[in-house]
Amino acid sequence: MALDSKIPEGPLAEKWKKYRSTVPLVNPANKRNLEIIVVGSGLAGASAAASLAEMGYKVKVFCYQDSARRAHSIAAQGGINAAKNYQNDGDSVYRLFYDTIKGGDYRAREGNVHRLSEVSGNIIDQCVASGVPFAREYGGLLSNRSFGGTQVQRTFYAAGQTGQQLLLGAYSGLQRQVGMGSVKMYTRHEMLDVVIIDDKARGIIARDMVTGKLERHFGHAVLLCTGGYGNVFFLSTNAMGCNVTAAWKAHKKGAFFGNPCYTQIHPTCIPVSGDHQSKLTLMSESLRNDGRIWVPKKQEDAEALRTRKKGPNDIAEDDRDYYLERRYPAFGNLVPRDVASRAAKERCDAGFGVNNTGQAVYLDYAAAIDRYGKIEATKQGIDASAAKIVELGKAVVKEKYGNLFDMYEQITGVNPYDEPMQIYPAVHYTMGGVWVDYNLMTTVPGMYALGEANFSDHGANRLGASALMQGLADGYFVIPYTIGAYLSNEIRTKAISTDHPAFVEAENNVKAQIDTLLNIKGTKTVDYFHKKLGKIMWDKCGMARNAAGLAEAISEIQALKAEFWKNVRVPGSADELNPELEKAGRVADFLELGELMCKDALNRNESCGGHFREEYQTEEGEAMRDDENFAYVSAWEYKAESNWELHKEELKYENIKIAQRSYK
Repeated sequence: MALDSKIPEGPLAEKWKKYRSTVPLVNPANKRNLEIIVVGSGLAGASAAASLAEMGYKVKVFCYQDSARRAHSIAAQGGINAAKNYQNDGDSVYRLFYDTIKGGDYRAREGNVHRLSEVSGNIIDQCVASGVPFAREYGGLLSNRSFGGTQVQRTFYAAGQTGQQLLLGAYSGLQRQVGMGSVKMYTRHEMLDVVIIDDKARGIIARDMVTGKLERHFGHAVLLCTGGYGNVFFLSTNAMGCNVTAAWKAHKKGAFFGNPCYTQIHPTCIPVSGDHQSKLTLMSESLRNDGRIWVPKKQEDAEALRTRKKGPNDIAEDDRDYYLERRYPAFGNLVPRDVASRAAKERCDAGFGVNNTGQAVYLDYAAAIDRYGKIEATKQGIDASAAKIVELGKAVVKEKYGNLFDMYEQITGVNPYDEPMQIYPAVHYTMGGVWVDYNLMTTVPGMYALGEANFSDHGANRLGASALMQGLADGYFVIPYTIGAYLSNEIRTKAISTDHPAFVEAENNVKAQIDTLLNIKGTKTVDYFHKKLGKIMWDKCGMARNAAGLAEAISEIQALKAEFWKNVRVPGSADELNPELEKAGRVADFLELGELMCKDALNRNESCGGHFREEYQTEEGEAMRDDENFAYVSAWEYKAESNWELHKEELKYENIKIAQRSYK
């Protein structure tokens, strides 16, 4: 099957403008007769559902949480990018486009990324109009801060809870449409299959998670807005409920999966503390604005820190290695996430880790507190003592990052104003996802994927504060246009009865899998298998991969999958609230996904962004791309169990010169 990305012709800066002026439209009367299913109610899903309903379409929204307000978008902390150039520091749509392509290590589409950059400013205007309380400067203008991979300040934020505030803005628009009857909400419902009729997506099978009842729902189009699959690693910064099931069911019904091996490891996470943990906690990348990352220069100091014979404040300034500032002077602590993560791993692997496991580095705010304190003292016209300067500086930091500092202290018991935070990289975001074209349509007509559920905008590494940007861009400003190209040809299609044989077959298949899981009655819990899978993935397909390890991982996952289907124990029944049954279905999908991720990583004989193959690195330990052989999107077609066919979408760069990334 030939992959057609449907990128419009013409100059890059004119593609989206021309597209919007020429795309087929659906008139208001016909929109009222068209039904759209939106699966997921995070930023992408809520914004898409609210926008499409406002346009006149009939919309059904499904989320497995008890409220759309609990979607995982709420957990995003640091900010959202937009090329408004409020700081007058040289930003522009082109610079945001360039930074995103470069940050993704030249493995993203030019057309999609430029469109994202173009609409970024509109997102901020939309959110302000929705009541999002962005931070503001003294004069009332919206405030910006820096994030990794850029040399400008373009990140808009609402303290350390930007995702929550953006989601509440989208949620208010969604609930307005619910109140008007344009949107029907199905909370505590999980999509377990997609229904294909005449090669088009025509609906879904959903399970009411409270009663266990299976339901059939028709739609002229289905939008997957279900987030990423980082929980394949078990431990990640994702909420425990985050899963790949909706996307994976779509994949097994014909939707190609793009770049599954591209996983983002976030450099500023609270380190793992033991086997008791079910998830990890992120410390926002915004903390790298003012925090300095370091480890001791001497291994004996590192050993003293690990055994608590010394504390971080006992290490003299000259004995500290601010390794990001040393290695990457142009960007310092604000290098992209993949670069910062690998650098932390390298220092810890070399024996300079600072916690009892040796898997942590310091994020230190002492210099920022001193700098802000002196500025405040000057503003107040006082000759402040050292203690007063610290007091004033802490107050400024508290205003900018206070909720993050409070969260760290609640989790670790350490006051980060007085002692540096300990951080270590952790799985955070997945750049891979369902393959989509410029319209956000998958390889199944009528099925779309938005936000983190698709692969399209970030290449091999996502820049910080770009996830919220993509989710809202797709929902507010892209899908309302692009879906018309498909639905304009569906206005004569009447609602298909859910008694259609395709609906019956899909429901029976779902029921059969549920019955199988419940009837295995083995001896091992679902979490047992999930943890084993996560360890395989982290050890052999995590921050670093190699051919031998990936081959081993594939065999180990296949064996684990076979054991799962023979020996998992799922208590309870199908006709009740049964969280273990929900988890079992999700882990079954993770086992298959994990195998494909390892196959994709093994097939890609290069290092790029978050995909770091140890065989392909420079003498300085940086990622070494192979643009001649691997400048393409890996799009995998599901054939049968453990059997996929690779399709390649060539990436063409006509506006940016491909170069080896350098942040020095």
